[in-house]
Amino acid sequence: MDDYQTCPKCKTTKYRNPAMVLMVNACGHALCESCVELLFAKGSGACPECKCPLRRNNFRVQLFEDPAVDKEVDIRKRILKEFNKRQEDFPTLREYNDYLEEVETIIFNLVFDIDPAGTNKMIDNYKKENKDITQKNRNRQSQEEMELEELLEAEKAQQSEKANLYVNAELEEKKQKHKAREKLIDELMFSDADAKSIVASHVQATAALAKEQPKAAAQPSSGVVKSSKFSSGVQIGLRGQHTNSFLPIPKQEDLPLHRYTAPVFDYDGPPPPAIEKLGKLNYFANIRAANITERAGGYTEAMSCCRALQEALGGLFYSPQLTHKTAVLATNSSTQDTDDMETT
Repeated sequence: MDDYQTCPKCKTTKYRNPAMVLMVNACGHALCESCVELLFAKGSGACPECKCPLRRNNFRVQLFEDPAVDKEVDIRKRILKEFNKRQEDFPTLREYNDYLEEVETIIFNLVFDIDPAGTNKMIDNYKKENKDITQKNRNRQSQEEMELEELLEAEKAQQSEKANLYVNAELEEKKQKHKAREKLIDELMFSDADAKSIVASHVQATAALAKEQPKAAAQPSSGVVKSSKFSSGVQIGLRGQHTNSFLPIPKQEDLPLHRYTAPVFDYDGPPPPAIEKLGKLNYFANIRAANITERAGGYTEAMSCCRALQEALGGLFYSPQLTHKTAVLATNSSTQDTDDMETT
């Protein structure tokens, strides 16, 4: 669908100019980047479609296929910066729901240009009456964003620490195995003891060492992430505490292995000769032989010849047994008709 995006001013399409970038402004009408630079060279101008006064700095790249969606997203962001009250700012849940409904009505009116003058006047009155609450909620939101960033950084540090623990544990395990292997070889080469007893003691020592080694996954990390939650109530920072909440992988039943069975072709006529016998029966006399390139890909003239014979004979209908039965039935029918005529 991107190939059919068209600039309403210069009629350039994404198909003819793949480098074309569509941009939108507050009115929601799209223009290509070249038209924006041409029409708004002085910094401001009017929209070619709705004649709404616009500024060049307010143009942004169109993210969605429908520019109306970009318009709604921009309006929603702008309105929610001012209408940022929370549920704890209202005495009852009903009043909070009425407030949310009022916000959605304002956004709807601005998106579809329903009484824009009255809507903007309502927004200005709200800003004046709720200036302190709006600023307080903005500061609270910025503080929560900082706490969220700290939590994310702590989670990253914890993951990095766990990864380092796993890497160090693997390296240490490899070193221990290498030392044990060298020790076993030295004992087998220079010791006078029985080889079986040496190997048995080596197996016991390896098993004991494996039990003594601490598992990095079982050790808790030093950086514990404290739980918190978003303003909506969604918990965050608890991902590491619920690693065992996944369902177990279901066990697959042992199914029998697949066995190839040759396809069966039903022919009502004479069956075609086998592909291995086509050369002996001189079927290749009037067929072009496969060249080197075709043979490299696995193609031979026997394939096309066999397929042509199968298609030709597949359309025939002939069976000696059926023909014999038909002839017998026809003879019996004619004899019966003759007897009936004589009796009459």
